[in-house]
Amino acid sequence: MTTTTKKKTATNKTVSLEFPKNPFVFEVLDLVSKQRSKAKKIEVLKKYEHISLKAILIWNFDESIISMLPEGEVPYSGFEEQASSNGTLSTKITEEVRRMHEIDSFSIGSSDKNGHTTIRREFKNFYNFIKGGNDSMSSVRRETMFINILEGLHPLEADIVCLCKDKNLSDRYKIVKDHVSEAYPDITWGNRS
Repeated sequence: MTTTTKKKTATNKTVSLEFPKNPFVFEVLDLVSKQRSKAKKIEVLKKYEHISLKAILIWNFDESIISMLPEGEVPYSGFEEQASSNGTLSTKITEEVRRMHEIDSFSIGSSDKNGHTTIRREFKNFYNFIKGGNDSMSSVRRETMFINILEGLHPLEADIVCLCKDKNLSDRYKIVKDHVSEAYPDITWGNRS
């Protein structure tokens, strides 16, 4: 008696549009990126609509939003690293993301032992980082708060926040303002800062 098995080929592979309740923003953006058509990208955005996802997309794509944070790499030297080496938080996030890809696991349960949080929970603080949000906050306090939030976020979520800070989300994810505008016609663009 012989048995046969089917090999999955790239042409047979379908991308599931189903996530558990309250997916991470990186999961939604990754799923959007995997869609080949504009219509499918918009369908995913509509299906997983959440105020935190919209906030990130507005921060990234609305030209009237001016970041109050310095552009580029996020400086960082953690307590444990101060004795041995210095680096940037952006580098630390990139290394953690690379490790997640190497083990092919993006689940917070399997790779996160530090109890990281999500954009969904932290987005309410993002107004502090844009012009007109909390202009009375000192630059040092604002940057410290930003670093603290990044350190608490799941690495893939922190990566998204860093990309949005510099309006570079489209460098990592295959999404453009037109997709967002069609998926969320209730967003009014401009006059934010």
